[in-house]
Amino acid sequence: MTGAEIFAALQQQIVPGAGAAEVSRGILVFRLAPDELLPTARRLRDEFAFDLFIDVTAIDWLGQTPRFEVVHHFYSTTHKVRVRLKTRVGEADPTVDSLEPLYGSAAFMERECHDMYGIGFRGNGDLRPILLYEGFVGHPLRKDYPKQREQPLVPYRN
Repeated sequence: MTGAEIFAALQQQIVPGAGAAEVSRGILVFRLAPDELLPTARRLRDEFAFDLFIDVTAIDWLGQTPRFEVVHHFYSTTHKVRVRLKTRVGEADPTVDSLEPLYGSAAFMERECHDMYGIGFRGNGDLRPILLYEGFVGHPLRKDYPKQREQPLVPYRN
């Protein structure tokens, strides 16, 4: 199947249940409700051969409701096609389902997103800091994080 054929099949079979889809910079983008994320990712893996989970990140849309957009990127090594899943979550409970049961590598990527944005991943049992140190207060990629803020210093060993 060509990339165009995969896009057409995905739009036909996933969009009715998942919501809006568009092509952006050659990547098919689905906008999902948070509860549709895990089932859609499972279908991408099982039915459409999206065997590589590339990344998860977030966008802080400060002032909008819901505030955060969680963005997942996938790749099919069979079809040589990328897909992006986007879902919005609110500031009061910025939590989505973990993709760790589907893609083991998601465990570490979700920890990074949790560190930087404070997004929770339901089902990921290890959201300890991976980029920041224990005791770091806040989430530095949130738009309301004060850039002049000083953190407690970690004592260096000589």
